[in-house]
Parts: sequence; structure tokens; C-alpha cells
Amino acid sequence: MLYIRSLTFNFVFYVSLVVQMIFWTPYYFLSPRHRAWFVPKFWARSSLWLQEKIAGTKSEISGMENLPEGSFILAPKHQSFWDAIAFFPYLRDPLYILKRELMWIPVFGWYIAKMKMIPVNRGKRSVALKAVVVATRKEMQNDRQLIIYPEGTRRAPGDEPAYKWGIAELYSALNLPVVPVAHVAGLYWPRRKFLRHPGTIKARFLKPIPAGLDKEEFMKRLVAETEAACDEFLIEVARSENPPPMPPTAVKRLRELGVEPTS
Repeated sequence: MLYIRSLTFNFVFYVSLVVQMIFWTPYYFLSPRHRAWFVPKFWARSSLWLQEKIAGTKSEISGMENLPEGSFILAPKHQSFWDAIAFFPYLRDPLYILKRELMWIPVFGWYIAKMKMIPVNRGKRSVALKAVVVATRKEMQNDRQLIIYPEGTRRAPGDEPAYKWGIAELYSALNLPVVPVAHVAGLYWPRRKFLRHPGTIKARFLKPIPAGLDKEEFMKRLVAETEAACDEFLIEVARSENPPPMPPTAVKRLRELGVEPTS
């Protein structure tokens, strides 16, 4: 049954993406940008609804009171495609820094361009970072919210943290608070796998790290606070009645925390 529900959800998820992209095209491109945000936010919410109804995976996000007014940086843990769509509906005018190659995809790239995202050439990192800082600073003057994944790429639940220095550079250059986001979504929507496990994905917007800290102090706080909250979620899932399968990284981390996994 798990395989059937997972296959069904994956199929419906991508069909929904294509159908909605085509259906909403006239409204999206004829609307002002702030009004057009309704379309991707509606798609994200409907995708999470489909995940709950088909795969049996609920989404529970808390800590909205920790989101500041105006511009700030959102720094989610990156484990799954789930965390790429779950958080931006809560933001007024989110901003992503993304691979420039995504801009070249027909229709999808046009959608991205409409929202004034910031493309980056990953092959020239030092030059790219300077250009990204300049472009991001300009956009953040319009009270936008930058979403950046501190580890860059998806990591398995419980894996050793691998935070990149780029977020510290942006934090310092933009002089904005950073809101860490903790979760263990990779247990339910694993990276590079088609299975979607039933249960409840819990995520939390943590208290903002204020602007103006030394870069090293900022990084220490970001890593410590995010990882501590992720450990709490991991332990909670491990002790739940029907936990999802635990990858080796999660098993190892649980044992380091003094918890023996049951699955």
C-alpha cells in the first residue's frame, strides 16, 4: 500500500504542477507581481494537501510569531523537496537565490523571472557571491524575505551539519535578522527516493538571530539552535507510535543522543 500511495502522490503532484502552471498562466502574467504570488502559494498549499490526502503525510508548521515584520532571512534545514515548498506561503514576498539554469526552462523559467528571483552562476563562486550580494541588497530594500538553505544541498536526517559560509556573508552584508527553521522532513519525504511515508511532518520557525553579530558568533548560534531543534524533532519522531524508517544517519544521531530507535 505504501508503494501505491507513494506512486499515486508522485504522479498527481507533477500533473498538478503542469496543469496549474498552464491554467493559471493568464492570471499570473497579467497580474501585478504581489497579486501573482497567489498562484505559487496556492500550488504549494494544494501540494501539501495532496500529500496528506494521498500519502497520509500531514504538515504541521509552528512558530509564525517568530517571523519579523519587513525584510529578514529565512534559513531552513534542507532535507527534502518538502522544505522547498512548505515555507514560502507564510512569507509576504519571498526571494530565492537559485541556479541560473532554472531560468532557461520554458514556462517554469518565465514564472521564476516574474517573481524577480536572483540567478547565480555556481561555476564562478567568488564572482557570483559579490553579484548576489548586490542584487539581493537591492531586492531586500522592498521588504522582501530571503530564503536561503545554509547547507546548500539536501542532507539526510541526523547527518553531520555542513553549513556553508555564504549565509554568514549575506547576513553581514544585508544586516538583517535570520530566522532558522528546524524539521526532519527527510524522514517522510526522503531525498532521491520516491516513497512518501505517512505521519506528521513538524517544522518550527525559531526565534530570530538578531542582526549585527560577528560572523563566527552568528554561525555558532545558527548551527547550535537549528541542530538542537532538529534533534528534538528527531527524538519525538523516534518515540512516536509508528515512526517512519530511520536512515543510518538518523540511527547514529539518535544513539549519540541516548535514544534507541525502534525502526
